[in-house]
Amino acid sequence: MKIKIIPILTFCFALMFMDISCNKSDNFNYPAGTVGISKIVYFPAISTNGNRLVIMAQGGIFTDSGATATVGGSTAKYTTTGSVDATTPGVYGLVYTSANAQGNTASDFRTVVVIGSDVSANDYSGPYLRSSTGQLCNWTKTATGVYSVENPGGASVGVGKFVIAVNYTGNMITIPQQISPDYGLVSSSSETYNATSAPITYSWIFHAGGYGTSLRIFTKQ
Repeated sequence: MKIKIIPILTFCFALMFMDISCNKSDNFNYPAGTVGISKIVYFPAISTNGNRLVIMAQGGIFTDSGATATVGGSTAKYTTTGSVDATTPGVYGLVYTSANAQGNTASDFRTVVVIGSDVSANDYSGPYLRSSTGQLCNWTKTATGVYSVENPGGASVGVGKFVIAVNYTGNMITIPQQISPDYGLVSSSSETYNATSAPITYSWIFHAGGYGTSLRIFTKQ
């Protein structure tokens, strides 16, 4: 009669392996900041305090509320680049940056718009047609030099979606960098506003997810 010894040997080897594993002395008391031979890296995080978009009148007082930075849950230092001249109309950007010991960085921003006294009589409210799409962009004045703009890209997908635009001096307009509830991070560039001849027109490149970099031209209705 033949005796099958292979399963028995397999079982014995399994018992030996279990015995070795159970009796192995593992030390999990790693030095602080490490796991085994690996070093733990804590990445920085930073968040702007207060509003990311601040709009103020020329000659007012701007007080920067700064940001809050952490690394590994502990408060960390940060640097600020950019400055604001509250006596001069314009759009100013502040960037707050924090870094960890390994040189990894995290940043957040604030945009400060100084509205000039020369725009107090301007009113750019009304509908503007983007003829290439047949879509309207509607401007509503909410304060001196400040407008709520619906469908800033002049696209069918933008109906009912809004950003804040400003006329900060003369006929200068822009969508200052901001976090729009409808679009996320937005801004504009290459802006013009022609208010001196008929028909009144304006143009800009609308920077938002999925909108590309084409110049968009609008005519007041």
